[in-house]
Amino acid sequence: MRTLALLCFAVASESRVINFAEEGAKAGDFSTTTAEKNKQVFTHVLARLQPGDTFVVPNATFALMGGIVGTNLDNVTISIDGTLKFSNDIKAWPKDGQMPLKALEFLNTSKLTLTSKGRGTLDGNGGKWWGFPGIGYLLRGKDRPPLMSVTDARDFVLERLLFLDSPRFNFISSKLLRATIRYCEVSARRTKWDSHGIIDLTAFNTDGFDVAGKDIHVHDVTVWNQDDTVAIKADSKVATENVLIERVHASGVGLTIGSIGNQVVRNVTFRDVNMHHTNKGVYIKFRDGASKGGIISDVLYENITIDSPSSWPIWIGGAQQDIKEDGAFYNPCHGDPCSLCWPKLPVPISNCASPSGLFANITLRNVTILKPKLSPGVIFGNASNPIQGLVFDGVRVKDPPAHGSWGKDYYYCDGVKSGIAMGDTWPVPPCFEDRTNHAHVVV
Repeated sequence: MRTLALLCFAVASESRVINFAEEGAKAGDFSTTTAEKNKQVFTHVLARLQPGDTFVVPNATFALMGGIVGTNLDNVTISIDGTLKFSNDIKAWPKDGQMPLKALEFLNTSKLTLTSKGRGTLDGNGGKWWGFPGIGYLLRGKDRPPLMSVTDARDFVLERLLFLDSPRFNFISSKLLRATIRYCEVSARRTKWDSHGIIDLTAFNTDGFDVAGKDIHVHDVTVWNQDDTVAIKADSKVATENVLIERVHASGVGLTIGSIGNQVVRNVTFRDVNMHHTNKGVYIKFRDGASKGGIISDVLYENITIDSPSSWPIWIGGAQQDIKEDGAFYNPCHGDPCSLCWPKLPVPISNCASPSGLFANITLRNVTILKPKLSPGVIFGNASNPIQGLVFDGVRVKDPPAHGSWGKDYYYCDGVKSGIAMGDTWPVPPCFEDRTNHAHVVV
C-alpha cells in the first residue's frame, strides 16, 4: 500500500502548469511577425504537454497565426483565460493546397478539457475574411478557416469560452465519444442589429457548434450567428447518436440536423430553447445525392420558442443552399438540392428537390412560433422514400402571414407517408392526419 501511495504522489507531483507568456509569447502586438512567433510557442507547448498538465493562456490578448495542431493529448487542460486573436493576414495564412488551415485543431485526444477561469475568447477576426457584404462570399466562398476543429476525441469538455467572429465554422467536430459543450457563446455579426438582415447573413457558413459522434451533451450555450446554430452532423461510416441539446439561446439558420448524405443520425433531442429573432427555426435536411442509405430518425424537438423568424420556422427536407457553378461563382438560385430563391422564383430559375434519405420518427412537441414573416414551414419528403412517423404535438403558430407562400394551407407538405397533428397544433399541415383537440384559440 505504501508503494502504491508513493507512486500516486510521484505521478501527481509531475503535473505542471505551463504559462503561455512565460514560455515567450508576446501580448498586445498584432503584427503578422508576432502572430507567427506566438504560433510557434503555442505549438511547442502543445507538443510537450503530458498527462495532468495545465496550459494557461493568461488574461491578456495574444495574436496568433492559424494552423496550430495539437495531437495525442491525454488528460490535459488548456485554460484560455485571456484572448487568442487570430491573424486576418489572409495572404500569410498557411494553406493545405488551396484551402486555409484551421485556426486551432485537435486530433486523437483523450480527456482533453478546454476551459477558462472566467470567459476566455477565441477571436477569429472574421470581418476581413467575410469581405464586402455579398461580394465577399461570391469571391471567396468557402476559402476561409474554421476557428476550432476537434477530431477523434474521447471524454472531451469545452466550456466557458467565447467564439467571436469566426471566418467560417466556429466549432466543427467528428468522431466525438462522450463529449460535453457547456457555458459557451458564439457571436458572428456584421452589425449590431437585433435580427438577421441581408448584410449580416452574408457572413455565411459561420456555424455555431457542429457535432458528430456518440454520447454528446450540449447545454447552457448561446449562439448568434449567420448559419446553423447547433448542428448535428454525421461521420462517413459511423452513426451519430445519443445527442442532447438543452437550455440554449440560439439565433441563426436553425437548430439543425444535417445536412446529411448517406449517413445515419438517430436519437437526438433539442429541448428548452429560445430562438429570438432567428432566421430559421427547426431545420432538418439531407444534402443532394443522399440515397436511401441516409437516415435521420428518433428525433425530438421539445419546448421551443421561435420568435419572429425571418425565414422558415420549420423546414424538413432537402438542404436549402447554393452551389458553385462552373467552378467560378456561387449562384443562390441554383440549389443543392433546394434553391435559396425557392419558392419566390419559379422553376427553372430556382429549383427544389428532396433527396431520398429517410426521415423517421420525428416529434415536435410544445413548439411556439410567434409572428413568422414567411409561411410556417416546408415538409418535403421523397416520393420513393416518404417521411414516416412525423408528429406535431402542440405546434402553435401565432399571427402567421395572411398571404404566405402556401396560402390557407400554410405549409408546403409533400412526400409524407404518416404525419399526425395532436394537442393544440395549429395550423395543421394539409398532408397530416388531424387529431387535434380543437380547443385552442387562434390568435
